[in-house]
Amino acid sequence: MKKMLFVFGTRPEAIKMIPVVNKLRNNRYCVKVCTTGQHKEMLQQVLDMFSIKPDFELELMKQNQSLSDITSSVLQGVDKILLAEKFDMVFVHGDTSTAFATSLAAFYHKLPVAHIEAGLRTYNLYNPWPEEANRQLISKLTKYHFAPTTEAAKNLHREGVENNVIITGNTVIDALYFVLNEIIYPNEKELKEKLVNTYPKLNNVFQSRYILVTGHRRETFGLDFIEICQALKQIALSNHNIYVVYPVHLNPYVQNVVREILGDVNNICLLPPLPYLEFVFLMKNSYLIITDSGGIQEEAPSLGIPVLVTRKTTERIEALQAGTIRLVGVNKDDICDIVQQYLTDNQLYCAKQTNPYGDGKASDRILEYLNDIFE
Repeated sequence: MKKMLFVFGTRPEAIKMIPVVNKLRNNRYCVKVCTTGQHKEMLQQVLDMFSIKPDFELELMKQNQSLSDITSSVLQGVDKILLAEKFDMVFVHGDTSTAFATSLAAFYHKLPVAHIEAGLRTYNLYNPWPEEANRQLISKLTKYHFAPTTEAAKNLHREGVENNVIITGNTVIDALYFVLNEIIYPNEKELKEKLVNTYPKLNNVFQSRYILVTGHRRETFGLDFIEICQALKQIALSNHNIYVVYPVHLNPYVQNVVREILGDVNNICLLPPLPYLEFVFLMKNSYLIITDSGGIQEEAPSLGIPVLVTRKTTERIEALQAGTIRLVGVNKDDICDIVQQYLTDNQLYCAKQTNPYGDGKASDRILEYLNDIFE
C-alpha cells in the first residue's frame, strides 16, 4: 500500500486538499495528514466539518512571525516527520509558505512532490507576494503537476516542464459541490436561522441585497488596503438599500484598518471569520462579491455570482476570459464606479457565466492518474 503525506496550514489549502485526502483514503492508499497551524482557528473549522483528524500537528504559528520564521519552522517540522516515517509521495497545494517549505523538505529527502493547483502564474514576483514566487519555486521541486486548467498546464510547458502535467479541474469545486449538495441544500432554513441567531444584524441583511466582501492579501497592505476600505464605505453610504457583509480576517493589521474605517457605517455588517459552511451559505445568497481571494474567484462562478477582484493582477486568467470575474484594482474611485455599474445595469449583471474551473471531479482524475502510475 502506497503511503502519502498531505501537508497544509491554511483553511483554503485544507478545503482544496481534503477531497483528494478522502478520495485516496477510500481507495487503496495509506494517507497521513500534517497541519502546520498557519491558520489554526480557521483551519480547525474545516477539519471538523470534513471529519479529518490530523496525524501530525506542528503547532508552528506564533504572534508577529515573519515569512522567514514560517518557512524555516515548516521546513524543520516536516523534515522531522520525513525522518521518522517512510512516504512514497508528498502532496502540497497552491502557493503558501507551507507548500513551498514542505516541497523543499521533500526534495531534501528525494521524495516525489505532487502539487495540486499547479501552474498558476502572474509572472510578477511581487504580485501576489509572496505567493507568485512560492508557485514558481514549488514547480521546480515538483514531480507530479496537477494543473487545474489548460492555461495552467501551458504555463508549465512554457517553463520547460514536459512530463507529468495532468489537467484535473480545481479541487475547490469538488469541495463546494459536496457542501452544497450534502449539507446546505438539505438544511438551508436551519443554517439561515443559525446565522441570524448568532449574528442578529444578518436578519436585516437577508431581507436585502448584499455584497459579500473578503480581503487580506499581504501585497495590498498599506495605502492600497485603505483605498479598498474607503471604497467599501462609499459604496455603503451611496446605497442605503444595500448591505455590505465583511467577515474580517484575523490578521491584526486587517482587523485594525477595517474596524477604523468601516466600523461605524450602519449598513456594513462586520463579522468574525466564518466557518466554511456558513461562508458558502453567505456566498450562495449574495448579490455580488468583492474579494482578493483566489478560491472565491474559482467557486463563485459555480453559484452564478459576479466577482470583482480587488487586486492589480490575477492568476485566474480563465475566469477573466470567461467573464466570471472582473479585475477592479485597488483605486477607490475605480472600485466604486464598477460596483455601481453592477448594481444598476441588469444586462451587465446577468451576463452569462460558465465556470472554467471544472465539474467537481478533479479528485477523481488525480486518483485515476495515481492508480495508473502505481500499477
